[in-house]
Amino acid sequence: MLEVKDITMRFGGLVAVGGASISVPQGSIVGLIGPNGAGKTTLFTVIAGFQKPTAGKVCFEGEDITAQPAHVRARLGIARTFQIVQPFAGLNVRENIAVGAYLRHARRADAYALADAVGHRLGLGADLDKPASSLTVAGRKRLELARALATAPKLLLLDEVLAGLNPSEIRDIIPVIHAIRDEGVTILMIEHVMQAVMNLCAHVHVLAQGQMIAQGTPQAVCADPQVIEAYLGKGAAARIQAQGAAHA
Repeated sequence: MLEVKDITMRFGGLVAVGGASISVPQGSIVGLIGPNGAGKTTLFTVIAGFQKPTAGKVCFEGEDITAQPAHVRARLGIARTFQIVQPFAGLNVRENIAVGAYLRHARRADAYALADAVGHRLGLGADLDKPASSLTVAGRKRLELARALATAPKLLLLDEVLAGLNPSEIRDIIPVIHAIRDEGVTILMIEHVMQAVMNLCAHVHVLAQGQMIAQGTPQAVCADPQVIEAYLGKGAAARIQAQGAAHA
């Protein structure tokens, strides 16, 4: 469904992403992981159309969409959530979700009906009339997800949707993400919570210092010495291996 080919993103002399490629098959949940500052959100910004890459191309359903702006990509079926959740504080929960619904529904009644349906689906049914500003962190994360889903996406880009949640909240939202995929939405997700990555993703790409350094199953990627060093520093893989041998 999505092919990201050799994307480079430069900001002056800084190369935030250098020649990164990702393939996301239809109907899958694919993970994008890596240490802080690796360039993950920058890559998402390019995929969603908020920034044009310095080099490389983005293809969606076989079409080159590299030159298409974000609102055109949204109409094609690409939606994203944002790492820093910022609901429209002056609106209630229903109205916030309806902002996404208006992409496909011009009539207010239709947008509100869809907002209600999506809100109930994501466990926000009891909060629809409440101010968005009154929601907990977990509630705001669900609202961010609901607003993206209300655009009726084919591809959903989730940027750390589990960040800031406690373990029980993470356990509660994992089945929600599975259900979204089961209903036909393909998902590419940036995530630091490895428990969730292991539970959700069949395939993972690892970005470090703007470069793709590994890809494969979550289990294979977590055992990759390059990935261990990217997260824990030079020599970490050898130290862990030595500790394992000592305990054996």
